[in-house]
Amino acid sequence: MRETTMKRAILKSGRLLAAMALVMWLAATAFAAAPGITGPTFNLTAQQAFLNQPDGEAVYSWGYGCNGAPTGFAPTLPGQTCSTMQVPGPTIIVTEGQTVTVNLLNGLPTAAGNTSILFPGFTVTATGGVTGLLTQEAAPGTTVTYTFTASAPGTHAYYSGTQGDLQVEMGLYGAIVVLPSTIPANCNSGYHALNGTARGAHAETDFRLAHAAYDHPGSCYDREYLFQWAEMDSRIHRQALAQVTALAGCIAGAPGCSLNVQTEPYHPAYFLINGRSMPDVMDPNFAGEYPHQPYNANPHMHMGELTLIRTIGQGRWQHPFHEHANHVRILARDGNLELSGSAANVTFTSGLSGDAGATGRGLAGLLMFNTDTTPGESFDGIFYFTGRGLNWDPYGHHPGPDTALTPPAPNDPLASLSCTPDANGYNSGAPTAINFMEWCQDHNKPVQVNPFGDVAAGGPATLPDPNVFTNGAWYSGTPYFGPDANLRAAMPACAGTASAGCTTLQPANLQLNPANERGWAFMWHSHNEREITTNNVFPGGMLMMMLVDSREFVIDEGM
Repeated sequence: MRETTMKRAILKSGRLLAAMALVMWLAATAFAAAPGITGPTFNLTAQQAFLNQPDGEAVYSWGYGCNGAPTGFAPTLPGQTCSTMQVPGPTIIVTEGQTVTVNLLNGLPTAAGNTSILFPGFTVTATGGVTGLLTQEAAPGTTVTYTFTASAPGTHAYYSGTQGDLQVEMGLYGAIVVLPSTIPANCNSGYHALNGTARGAHAETDFRLAHAAYDHPGSCYDREYLFQWAEMDSRIHRQALAQVTALAGCIAGAPGCSLNVQTEPYHPAYFLINGRSMPDVMDPNFAGEYPHQPYNANPHMHMGELTLIRTIGQGRWQHPFHEHANHVRILARDGNLELSGSAANVTFTSGLSGDAGATGRGLAGLLMFNTDTTPGESFDGIFYFTGRGLNWDPYGHHPGPDTALTPPAPNDPLASLSCTPDANGYNSGAPTAINFMEWCQDHNKPVQVNPFGDVAAGGPATLPDPNVFTNGAWYSGTPYFGPDANLRAAMPACAGTASAGCTTLQPANLQLNPANERGWAFMWHSHNEREITTNNVFPGGMLMMMLVDSREFVIDEGM
């Protein structure tokens, strides 16, 4: 089932969402990452365009873009482009200590007036342009240059410093990712080295920008994503378009050649992650239907990986975002590591085996249930999920033939995989195995007595009838990873029968999962209920899915 077709089904029915945290998710491989452009010289422009929304609206907006081809891209993804206008603006990727130069051409409509860029947290020298309230500004059709040293690793914001209540609202904002100049040695040893072996065993490309978020041994990570929160009041955008249209052809600086858009009262109707709303966030990066919204928000990971979340509040409102399945350990805010006064907990306290120790000041960031994002603030945090403590086998293993079927289904070959616990209870010594980092205590524990999936008997959970918590072809027939479980309806023993243990959703009315992915799906969403709507229609807005895939299903950020 193509992603575009699937996501439209979400907008038509909210029934699916109640079950997503339990049932397996099927999706085309359209993932996120933290794509951006490299320098250290960046030629940007500010221009106008329309942003496509899932309710069919095209909202007039302003955004930064590339003035000519950029020096390069990172990571390298198919179809990568940098248009002359996008929201958010191009993610600027540099390395700690580099001298960064940003040349900004003002390509906005003349009536929009001057524009500029602020780079909070950096000491900036601005040349050219005209003097503005906060920085040097570019008048219509002219250029201003900003130069600064990338002095602090981490995730940082950039945004307009001119009439911010209007220009930031219209879309003039973006992100800067500063990579550490030194990668701690432990980021390439212990568990992280084993995870690299696992990635190689399954021919999975490494799409990280670096192996650490900071030059600190507790900031190692195995996968990363960048999320920028914002909201839009479409009245402001309509009013700006009407005035720009009415003043077309006016002369810059002439009396009356300026906008007078009322930015209060503020009533946003669109709530955005990386310039898109749910379900558009699940479409690929650089998808053709979003020419000015290139970045998606569709995170994936494997069990046991440390996933770096880079987040920026780019709008006016604070957004209480909840990441289901685990809390998020905050590493830093605005590029400033949160450190204790001692060496305690110097490495990320994930409980995973193989993390090498180090000396220095320990991490002291909060473990957050909601990662509240304040306007203008960024944070970096670590999320992980291992399946530990579920009290059943999340891979769907069963130790013998499934006698509930007539004739019995064959033994699940994955059940013969061994699970040898390390000191922390994980199967960390088998990086090439599909069940690498499985919590061995629950290996081969069945899920339910009368399964819709691939287990024989017993278990702590009785699942509801699939027709209650499903939306037609979305249901995969199982709450766990095992690939045989998802395909059970197609097994010869089940085809065309109503045998005990067979799923009630037969191939005739069930479009089977694609062969390239299965996993746990955890809904990540704003805890402000209005923010998971699009023009007050649920579901939409600030909502996405964290998909935790089994190792045999390759996470390809390039699709």
